[in-house]
Amino acid sequence: MPIAAAALSPLLAWRDAVYILAGFAGIIALGLVLVQPLLIGGYLPGLSAYRGRRAHHWIGGALVVAVVLHVGGLWFTSPPDMIDALTFSSPTPFSPFGVIAMWAIFAVAIIAALRRRLGLRARTWRIVHMPLAIVIVAGSVVHAILIEGTMETVSKAALCALVLGATIKVMVDLQVWRTRGTLRGENR
Repeated sequence: MPIAAAALSPLLAWRDAVYILAGFAGIIALGLVLVQPLLIGGYLPGLSAYRGRRAHHWIGGALVVAVVLHVGGLWFTSPPDMIDALTFSSPTPFSPFGVIAMWAIFAVAIIAALRRRLGLRARTWRIVHMPLAIVIVAGSVVHAILIEGTMETVSKAALCALVLGATIKVMVDLQVWRTRGTLRGENR
């Protein structure tokens, strides 16, 4: 729905194709942030715990690609604005939240890719991943809410509320801060 609403925005008339692609990559990224907790929490029907985790990994990779397209496209259309954003000197209030979320996404992706090589056990991974996931969700939601652009206000707010709600529900249901126990589908 947010993509369809953004596609109808009159603000697109004055933008070039790369800028539009970058904006839509950001909307897709936010949608992928919604899917991630639903996968790991087992709320999507037809997926076993194993398949849900595998899909979570692949969607995480797609999220990285979407963020790279978002940032890369914006860099291509306005390098000075992106330099300001990446150095936290941008006058726009939404930039720092997006940049922090971006770096958290990249950190999770790098650590996930190196998890076996680093010898991270499930508990250690959870301790590293959960705070970063919170930063990703909070940063992404605040970033999106503060942007006044092609993304329609009501669908944007609804998507952001769903992202927050899904994340909180999964964290509560899976008791991610517990000191003992297993994740859904793991053996002790």
